[in-house]
Amino acid sequence: MSMDLNDYTIIKEGEAEILMHAKNEVFFNKTQVNNRDMSIAVLRTFISKRKQEHEALLSKRNKKNGSSSDVEDKPNDCDINIEKSNDQGLEEKPNEDPCTASEEPVKIEGKVRGKLKPPRVLEALSASGLRALRYAREVEGIGQVVALDNDKGAVEACQRNIKFNGSVACSKVESHLADARVYMLTHPKEFDVVDLDPYGSPSVFLDSAVQSVVDGGMLMCTATDMAVLCGGNGEVCYSKYGSYPLRGKYCHEMALRILLACIESHANRYKRYIVPVLSVQMDFYVRVFVRVYTSASAMKNTPLKLSYVYQCIGCDSFHLQPIGRTVSKNTSVRYLPGFAPVVPQECSDCGKKFNMGGPIWSAPIHDQDWVTSILADVKSMKNCYPAYERISAVLTTISEELPNVPLFLSLHNLCATLKCTSPSAVIFRSAVINAGYQISGTHVNPLGLKSNAPMDVIWDIMRCWVKNHPVKAQPADQPGSVILAKEPVLQANFARAVASLSKAQAKKVARFLPNPERHWGPKLRAGRQITSKHISLLGEEAVNGCLNDQDSERDAKRQKIEKSNDVIAES
Repeated sequence: MSMDLNDYTIIKEGEAEILMHAKNEVFFNKTQVNNRDMSIAVLRTFISKRKQEHEALLSKRNKKNGSSSDVEDKPNDCDINIEKSNDQGLEEKPNEDPCTASEEPVKIEGKVRGKLKPPRVLEALSASGLRALRYAREVEGIGQVVALDNDKGAVEACQRNIKFNGSVACSKVESHLADARVYMLTHPKEFDVVDLDPYGSPSVFLDSAVQSVVDGGMLMCTATDMAVLCGGNGEVCYSKYGSYPLRGKYCHEMALRILLACIESHANRYKRYIVPVLSVQMDFYVRVFVRVYTSASAMKNTPLKLSYVYQCIGCDSFHLQPIGRTVSKNTSVRYLPGFAPVVPQECSDCGKKFNMGGPIWSAPIHDQDWVTSILADVKSMKNCYPAYERISAVLTTISEELPNVPLFLSLHNLCATLKCTSPSAVIFRSAVINAGYQISGTHVNPLGLKSNAPMDVIWDIMRCWVKNHPVKAQPADQPGSVILAKEPVLQANFARAVASLSKAQAKKVARFLPNPERHWGPKLRAGRQITSKHISLLGEEAVNGCLNDQDSERDAKRQKIEKSNDVIAES
């Protein structure tokens, strides 16, 4: 297929290059370089961990059976059952080998052999194919990358970009015109990694995605419908994700936890469950990286990982209501409904009512071992990541988050409720630490603070602060007045604590970076005509350039029509 390169712009990101037409025919967003870099970093760590787990499993089975030949010649029932499932996959695609990822000792895809096959990756919504090309060219040890799209123009662009990137891309990346949902359903447990990065909500893809991942494989999922997830349209969020959002300062973290709860819900329908390794809120979207496992017994723990959230409408107090609990007796474990309610009808701090949201994922959203490995890999290969500064800053902040504390407080909001001057973050953190509790920042909000201190302790600290920094009298029915009317039970100690600054803060490591350029955010869906109302998204210069191009095209068409009419009239 011949083409004129003058009609295209060459865009280079990492080691991949793509050809983009001047028209908005295939979706591409420069801002997503952060997303792609983070995904490559996680994928590298996944391949490394996968190899370590496979070697550990081989070693364990060799010790158990006495030799590696016994492992291969005497497969257990699990191996036989999985062989059958792989044979079913081979009937559908005879030219491809089944995926044989081995992750947990009790959950393994395929026979355990000495050599682990390279992981197969599915990019379910590929558009230009840039992400798939970067995976193939930059991630060592990766296997086949399958890029799907339901748009014919996008598939043509992806195939053009594959050829443009040379032999490595041609040998590893294949592009197909297909509905991602149907493709994933017809290829169950075939991919070690499934990457979902849709324009908007991923909810319609989740059911088929959790079935397409091998046992112990990785599901990467992005959601960009933040207005829905953050409480702008609560009823829409409930219809898409099965959770009701609350509009608090923690809404972006709650969005992460709603997405995780939704993925877990879809996985549970197939006796599967998820283990989050990294969950990130960046720019205008949330991105989660989860391992998917199969276990009917482990799936029973799901209610222990989910909670409803009670948010006071008067102050910043929030409380979590776990859905389930367990009771252990000897060696048996019973699963029971959670004790309720965790809050009275009215807030014990200010006397106002509660809004209820959820259910959300209340278990840890990161695996700190993974985060440490990913960050170390990123720092060791900093020249390989175009967005190194941003992703290293985010990973550094995540590495210092308290893992077992869902959601967070905003110090400015606490002070706004009391109408008082704000203590510095160091002073407030010191008071919490001196009271015997833990506190950390959060990657979601530079002003957010995570703490395992209960709300009555937080308000006692603020009452002590107001005693030293008096406020003007407020109406008695205001939440701040009700809170300050009570005497503090805890006498706060504001002396500077050693751990009041994190290691990154102490070393003055940048953790929250500004956007590298203006209009750094979401872009128009592919195929939409650019008009003057899109200046806020694309910038005045870009919009004017596109409008001028459109005017030129219209003038050329008009002249062509006039010439043809003149020819017809003369004849």
